[in-house]
Parts: sequence; C-alpha cells; structure tokens
Amino acid sequence: MDEKEQLQMELTREEKDILEGKQGETLRKVLKSVVEYGAAFGAKQLVPIDGAPHFVTSFGASVIKPYFAMVDELIKAGLKTKAPFTVNPRPIDYENVKCSPLEKLLFKFIYGKQKTYENQLSQLGLRDKDAFSCACYLPEVGNIPKRGAVLAWSESSAVVFANSVLGARTNRNSSGIDLLCNLAGKTPLFDLLTDEGRKASWLVEIKTSSLPNAQLLGSAIGMRVMENVPYIVGLDRFLGAGVNDATRAYLKDMGAAAASNGAVGLYHLEKITPEATEKERTLLRQGYQTYVIDDSELERVRKSYPILWKRKEAEPKKCFIGCPHLSLQQLRWWTKKIPDALKAHGQKRVKVETMLCTASQVADRFREFRVDHEKLTASGAKLTSICPLMYMNNPLSAKKPVITNSNKLRTYSTARFFPDEEALEIIVTGKLKEA
Repeated sequence: MDEKEQLQMELTREEKDILEGKQGETLRKVLKSVVEYGAAFGAKQLVPIDGAPHFVTSFGASVIKPYFAMVDELIKAGLKTKAPFTVNPRPIDYENVKCSPLEKLLFKFIYGKQKTYENQLSQLGLRDKDAFSCACYLPEVGNIPKRGAVLAWSESSAVVFANSVLGARTNRNSSGIDLLCNLAGKTPLFDLLTDEGRKASWLVEIKTSSLPNAQLLGSAIGMRVMENVPYIVGLDRFLGAGVNDATRAYLKDMGAAAASNGAVGLYHLEKITPEATEKERTLLRQGYQTYVIDDSELERVRKSYPILWKRKEAEPKKCFIGCPHLSLQQLRWWTKKIPDALKAHGQKRVKVETMLCTASQVADRFREFRVDHEKLTASGAKLTSICPLMYMNNPLSAKKPVITNSNKLRTYSTARFFPDEEALEIIVTGKLKEA
C-alpha cells in the first residue's frame, strides 16, 4: 500500500497489520484490493459488514480462469466469508428447460466449470446446496438483512431491494469485489452506505390511471434517472401505505427493472419504504429534478424497446416468467391464471413452452399446495430454479423467439417483453397479439 493510499484511508490498527502481512500474504492482497477499490471512489475508511453475503457470480463459465485461480488461492489460504452466503441461480436445468443436443454441447463449453466452481463456493462458505437464487431475500430463502445492516452485495436486483424495501445499506459492487469485501469482513464507506449518498436527486410523480405494470414503471424510472436515487410519489394510491407481501413482490420487479434498464441502487417510495416513511421529502436533495409518469409515458417507453428476433412475426417457442425469481404469491397467481386461461380457450396445455422461475425453496413450499401444483403440472408449464439470463447467454438459445414478463431479461438478452396478462394470452394461444 503506497503513501497516497495511506493518506486517503483512515485505517484501524488491525487493518494496518493485515496490510503489513501479519495475517498472511493472501489476506493482505484481499484487503489491499478492498482498500484500493474504496480509494477509487473517495472512501475515507472501511466499515464492518454485519449482514450475510450474496454473490452475483453463480456460473462456472470456462473463460473466467483468472477468477477461478484467485478463488483457489483464497481457499488454499483457508479464507472463508464471515457468514454463510447465498449466490445467484444456476445456469442450467435440462430436466425442466428443454435444450437441443447442440445447445447442450455449447452449454457444456460455456459453463464447463460449473461443478468445480460450486465445490469452490462450498469451501468459501456457501450456505447450502440450494442457496442459489437472485431473490435471496424471499422469506423461504431467508437471506434477509436487517434495516441498517451494512452489506457488500453485487446482484443489482438484490441490491436495490435490500437498500429500498429492507432499508439495509450496500453499494452496487462488482463481481469479485463482493467476495473480497466479505472475506475481509469490511467494505469501503461511500455512496449508498452514507446518509448523504442515500438522498434523492429526482422526484418521480406517478399520475397513471391505474396501478402501472411494475416492470414498465421500473424501466421508465431507470432509463430516466440512471444511477441516481429517485423519490417516488403516488404509488400509495394503488398499493396503500406500508409493505405487505403483494407490495414486496411488486417492488421486487419494479426495482429489478430500474436497476437493469438504468443503474438504480436505491429508491424511496413515499408512505411505503422505510426511510421515506420516516424522513419523507427531507430525503430530496436541493435542486432535484422532476419526472412525471402517466399512461402515455409508459406507452412511449414500451414502444421504444427494440425487437431483436430475426423474424418479428415468428411464433414464440419459449417463455420465461420470473426474473428476478417469483415469490410464492406470484407463483400461485400464475398457477390460477394459466388453467383459467386454458379453460377459457377450450385447451388443456400451453402452446408455448413455459418456465416459471423461482428459488428451489419457494418451489418446495409451493408443492405443499397439492391442488395448485397438480394444476400447474397438468397445464404443461414447468418450475425451474435457473437464471433465464444465463440460459439466453447461449447463442443458439438466443436465436429462438423467446418471450418474457421480465424487463431485466429483455434488457440483457434477445427475449421480447410482454406484461403478465399479454404473456399469459400468448403462452395459451401460441400467437402474438399483433400477428
């Protein structure tokens, strides 16, 4: 560590000892990386992490050899995270998500280190073999940080939910840095970890005629405010004050779209999220900007989405529902809606291969509702716990006409976005509305 860094960072005696190699060379390199990361963002000190980690890198991609080599070095040094961690979903589920022989061959090449990497994760402190979900904060998964807890998370949809809905504090860390911070048990103090960094630069006024689609609303907000913090007013007209299961599910999807279509790591929702409920509009910065969202604005945003299919009029072959992973309440909603829509059309099974993506713990809980599970099975829709984005990373899979109700998946892949009710009609009829 050079003199300039020492002047920038106010380090404890323990941190200085680690940087002097008194607890081993590997831990020295870990903390040095964390310090340099913080220095790049003007952090003056490190603060202890007091929540369980969640990591974004869940896939054994063969091309990230330097990352695997680093993890091997960490394991050899006997380092583990301070608390057991969860991680994003696995990339493959051949049992429930059909793949051609050629797709499987390419998946083997892309994610050829999956088993090896999962063994590495176990040695670093993976909570258990089923700790794979982008929505780790769902009650069935159980990685739910307390309000005010300091974290070093990286998955964008989990970061924005933890900050906004739970009132925890984490920056949007990069993959790798999240691991190093949690091995050190320290993270740099800057941006969303600070009171000043959590103030809003935008006032977003919701003036729609009804509750807006969460994915479209998040998309609109993200594309306008980008990495800034919005203070959103007007949603309590539809959602009510405070937070319940339905509101959490709505905010999960809205936040994921805002984080992927922009770079939002925190939003405040008047009368709903904890900091806005307590501090109200004092959270707005002086000179904030205003963005009004009405029905026409949401329609404009939706029409701006590019269609990346080779043939725009093609009949959909697959549908992924749930990115981020579905909550139990959302899963049961789809279980009711799909059979009802099939009955209305005089059909028994969906026309489009449909995957409902959720955490394995949520799927297990859902199976306890035997009637619901039997209805879903009879409809032809499948449960899976994979990350649909990782599936779409396969170039052969990406060539297929895939639809989704997720704005995040739309943003990062060739999948085409449709709101829930429209997606439901398509998977039942096999036809696009405009075709």
